[in-house]
Amino acid sequence: MAASTTASKPTPERIFNTMVAFQETEALKAAIELDIFTAIADGANTTASLAAKIGASERGLRILCDYFTIKEFLTKKRNEYSLTQESAAFLNRRSPACLATMIDFLASPWSRRNFGTLTEAVRKGGTASETGDHTKAHEEIWVNFARSMAPLTIPAAEFIAGLAGAVEAKPCKVLDIAAGHGMYGITLARRNPNAQVVAVDWPAVLEVAKENAGKFGVASRHTTKPGSAFETELGEGYDYVLLTNILHHFDAPTCEKLMRRGHAALNLGGKAITLEFVPNEDRVTPPMAAAFSLVMLAGTDAGDAYTFAQYEKMFRNAGFAKTTLHPVPDMPQQVLVSEK
Repeated sequence: MAASTTASKPTPERIFNTMVAFQETEALKAAIELDIFTAIADGANTTASLAAKIGASERGLRILCDYFTIKEFLTKKRNEYSLTQESAAFLNRRSPACLATMIDFLASPWSRRNFGTLTEAVRKGGTASETGDHTKAHEEIWVNFARSMAPLTIPAAEFIAGLAGAVEAKPCKVLDIAAGHGMYGITLARRNPNAQVVAVDWPAVLEVAKENAGKFGVASRHTTKPGSAFETELGEGYDYVLLTNILHHFDAPTCEKLMRRGHAALNLGGKAITLEFVPNEDRVTPPMAAAFSLVMLAGTDAGDAYTFAQYEKMFRNAGFAKTTLHPVPDMPQQVLVSEK
């Protein structure tokens, strides 16, 4: 008997879920703002105890917690809620891996405005926002980024410190371009007590990096150069230049301009270490890296998620002799190491 060749019947469920995906964002934002995951971790695991701890209605909490049980962020047994391993690690503020602050940037009014005008951005080929030129300051946006997104840096920052040979504790000078929260350079300095870090970013953003340098005990080896990465005097004699999550904001010629500045600042034999979303040549895999191009279309004039071949060409045009690619374990980003 021939095997059945009948294809499964298509349903509109995935389309419907995509149409209302904003509801998940708003629900998660509400749960984070109410600190529900931390409260449950602390033992307030019924609607009554949550209401007493948080100061919200039992009805509202029951509906929201049931929603997150459906979404598998919580589990429910009788009337008691518990965290899943995922929410315990990444949404409980007691956890060192908590990512809750990231909602403040990823779901910020600026991000929403960018995607709210995506149709126009597709027609134009670049953002419809007036803040799409990321060579300009826009300090309010990037201070929010610096204060919100630091938790995401931990695995990649540790990986970069390893690539920079921090465990060997050799004296080195590090230039952290577009430092933001500063955690990539700060982590390298924490792992290498003989590393000196110079951070470049807009003045208000560098205040966040200074706070973090003090918090992690490296303030005496962490200095700043406020201003544009394209215009500020960077100095020279660096062993490493960090380019973390910055190049995707620009077109290729602008990337090469910044790469050339980094190249000039390095000692002979020095290395530029770049952290980026790097899609495969098909530009649709892996999913998170490839989909990041849409974020750049919505929010920048000409930014993109570039392939390794594109980055390799750009770094070569900027004077670097060799570029290699290094996947970050358990992260959607990759590190490129370019040698002078």
